Amino acid sequence: MQTPITFIDGIIILLYIVAVLAIGLFLKKNDKDITDYFLAGRNLSWFVIGISLFATNISSEHFIGLAGGGASRGLAIAQFELIAIFFLIILSWFIAPIYRQSEIMTTPEFLEKRFDSANRKFYSALSIFTYIFTKILVTLFAGGILFNKIFGWSIFTSSVIIILLTGIYTVVGGFSSVVRTQVFQGILLILGAFLLTLFSLNEVGGVSGLTQRLPSDYFQMFKDINDPDFPWTGIIFGAPIIAFWYWCADHYMVQRILSAKSIEHARIGTIITSFLKILPLFLLVIPGLIAVALFPEVKGDEAYPLLVSSEIIPAGIKGIVISGFLAAVMSSLSASFNSIAALYTIDFYLPNHKDSSERTQVLVGRMATIVVIFLVILLVPFIKLMNSHIYIFLQSTQAFISAPISAVFLFGFLLKKVDAKSALYSLIIGEFIGLLRFILEFLFNNGMLLNQFLLPFVKINYLHFTIFLFLFTSFMIFTLSYVFHLGKELQNSNIYVLLNSNYTSMDKGVINISKVRVQILFSFLIVVLTLSIWYLFI
Repeated sequence: MQTPITFIDGIIILLYIVAVLAIGLFLKKNDKDITDYFLAGRNLSWFVIGISLFATNISSEHFIGLAGGGASRGLAIAQFELIAIFFLIILSWFIAPIYRQSEIMTTPEFLEKRFDSANRKFYSALSIFTYIFTKILVTLFAGGILFNKIFGWSIFTSSVIIILLTGIYTVVGGFSSVVRTQVFQGILLILGAFLLTLFSLNEVGGVSGLTQRLPSDYFQMFKDINDPDFPWTGIIFGAPIIAFWYWCADHYMVQRILSAKSIEHARIGTIITSFLKILPLFLLVIPGLIAVALFPEVKGDEAYPLLVSSEIIPAGIKGIVISGFLAAVMSSLSASFNSIAALYTIDFYLPNHKDSSERTQVLVGRMATIVVIFLVILLVPFIKLMNSHIYIFLQSTQAFISAPISAVFLFGFLLKKVDAKSALYSLIIGEFIGLLRFILEFLFNNGMLLNQFLLPFVKINYLHFTIFLFLFTSFMIFTLSYVFHLGKELQNSNIYVLLNSNYTSMDKGVINISKVRVQILFSFLIVVLTLSIWYLFI
């Protein structure tokens, strides 16, 4: 039974909004230059990085989509969250030192230092497009589902309100305001999700009551190879390709690593995030299982809104839960707004205006953020085109985008004979194939694709397609670099000086084992814990 929002719930939600605006507007730094505005002066501590990374990652599509996936398919939907843990560890120990020592301001800038400016600009433009359509609009769509259920608002109304509230402190305070509010929002979203899980689990009779009400396959994380959504082959070989792009090459996430006080702060913060990534399994997926156990008629993405609006959650607690959800929406939106503005300002404006003053650069950054906000408002009506299975839609869309990027970054890190032309041609062709698959799948799902010849290309599982696209892009890179002799040795490349110094630093004593012993221990523990969860729910 649905219960209305009480006065005390409304007060709690209002207090959250006031607190976020106060933190964002009044605790902001004085942005003297572009490094302050987009990288918080490279002064973030490990604690801020750890919470901010998690808050950036977890948004409304995780609350709605993971619970919806849990209600429909069980624990298998959590595989993407667990696989992320391994790549956070890779980021912390191997990738972060390279980025930090290269002194880049965006991840596309790394491609310029490794290859050329054409690679940088193509990847930056692609990232901007991706953030708008696979992050911002999906976040607003997922948020609109809950706010429609709770408040009766249309998706357009809720989207515009959230965009404007988030935009205020993002424009004024820059990245320092974004990460400061994210620390508060990250803690609140964990608290809200925990309270909802606690009350709903009690309602279903605890863990034993939940397992008795649902079929055993709901608690199996590895599905058959022919599973339409989560084939084990796709999870083991395809999902890591997406994760490598998202955690190790996507500026949206890596921006926090670039803003760290030091490599050590970046590493510790990333390890903290890896532990936090265990939580979605229990705080976001399990509520989906509880929802279908309590309300067997529930359909996918309706699971989380149904629990929040039900009488299971008492007055006051409901306000905290909704505030936690709102925190997840706003934290990811602010990160997206700032990242898009950073990519435009740093990758497109600055190279053409090297003599511009620091004040002008910050002003351009603020104006770019404002333009992004109004552009997103104009695109809000297109949200209705989103797929109702939010999390799977998001993962499948990212699957079509990520494989070529992962291949270029991976071999850019590892191989000297991959040159600029090889990387750029492979990236463009790979992204074209991914976009073609996305368009054809959209046409097929809407009954507009009848060509039988194209059906195998469209119907192959999205994770299996990611594997194919990664291998194809890799083949392109090797072919162009070696068969056609486009590759050249990069003996004097600064990037390889950084790579070699990173790989041999332990032998030279740069990394003192005694000083990082605790970090190594916790990295090992989170990997063991993740493997144990897999074993438990195999």
